[in-house]
Amino acid sequence: MAGKGFLKSGHTPSLFSSFAYFDISFMIWSMLGPLSVVIMSDYPMDASQKANLVALPVLGGSILRLVFGFLTDYIGPKRTGQLGMLITMVPLVLGWKFIDSLDGLYIVALLLGFAGASFAAALPLASRWYPPQYQGLAMGIAGAGNSGTVFSTLFANRIATHYDSWHVVFGLALIPIVIVFIVFSILAKDSPNQPAPRKLSDYAKVLSIRDTWLFCLLYGVTFGGFVGMANYLTIFFNTQYDLSPVRAADFATLCVIAGSFFRPVGGWLSDKVGGINMLIGLYSIAAIMLLGISTLPSMGLIIVLLFVMMMSLGMGNGAVFQLVPQRFQKEIGLITGIVGAAGGLGGYFLPKLLGNIKQSTGSYTTGFLIASAIAALCVVTLLVVQGSWKRSWLGTGGKARVENNAALNS
Repeated sequence: MAGKGFLKSGHTPSLFSSFAYFDISFMIWSMLGPLSVVIMSDYPMDASQKANLVALPVLGGSILRLVFGFLTDYIGPKRTGQLGMLITMVPLVLGWKFIDSLDGLYIVALLLGFAGASFAAALPLASRWYPPQYQGLAMGIAGAGNSGTVFSTLFANRIATHYDSWHVVFGLALIPIVIVFIVFSILAKDSPNQPAPRKLSDYAKVLSIRDTWLFCLLYGVTFGGFVGMANYLTIFFNTQYDLSPVRAADFATLCVIAGSFFRPVGGWLSDKVGGINMLIGLYSIAAIMLLGISTLPSMGLIIVLLFVMMMSLGMGNGAVFQLVPQRFQKEIGLITGIVGAAGGLGGYFLPKLLGNIKQSTGSYTTGFLIASAIAALCVVTLLVVQGSWKRSWLGTGGKARVENNAALNS
């Protein structure tokens, strides 16, 4: 899929380092999702409290991505990534040895946001090495690091059950992040095409642009939907279908795999057919799947619906970031932090929405109906703005452009 042109156009060790950093960070960032149903044996929680526990790391990541986006432009993505991994080790040590209350666990959950902030350093590290015609694929490969969520859902509860302790999961997570830190420090290299350090006033300038907010909406739904569901699915299967913690996490893993490994496909296809066309189709599919999920059907059918929905959201992540570097090539560090923060906020509000509605109504139906309506809103938004996008800004890499193929040949 990549071809010799892609391999020669950038820096493969940095692309691999970006993926590895993103992957291990996502694994750590999402640990509390599956672990929450095990932690309940020590700290009984209602639906709202469980939602809070899995949403707090996402909230922390959203806030810190703005900081990491600024640092990426100021000290470079490599140093920012190294700093992020070092700080991420702190909540792992706390969760391993020092936490003995739910309030303390909430603090650890918020600090895990440093792992989620990896987005703002990992993607610019990869993006700045590659020309526009390969942005979708490069960002898709680096962004496929969200597959780290699979390791959390697949192994966290198994390890906790085997050792009869969820604390040990935090301790064991220190091993891979130390290894990745060493590999990252050796292999990663900042692109020579680094922008000048940005000022805080530059954030205000970027935020004054309408397209910034549109990308925030789009990514808030694709990435927010993916990470929110990835963190909450174990709770959903455990609560709605009365599955054991390990079994619930296994079914969550099936759905997370779809969203994780199809992200590069979304970027690659967007390079071929255009990011706007991809997103309109993917949001439409997600809206329909969420509508079906709201009926809370049998276990077999809901797995299919969730699998297709997560696949659509994962591909949508790649499609959004096929467009972002074209529109904001010079501000990629800033815009990655801002749009990434919006994606994180989406991931924060989705578990809160589902958990609070479940707490107040006794059913998840209304929550999924609202999510479906938001996905449909994204379709309408794209249909409205696509004309002005095609007239006002263009990519520079063949079919990576946002305009129609017919316009490319004119």
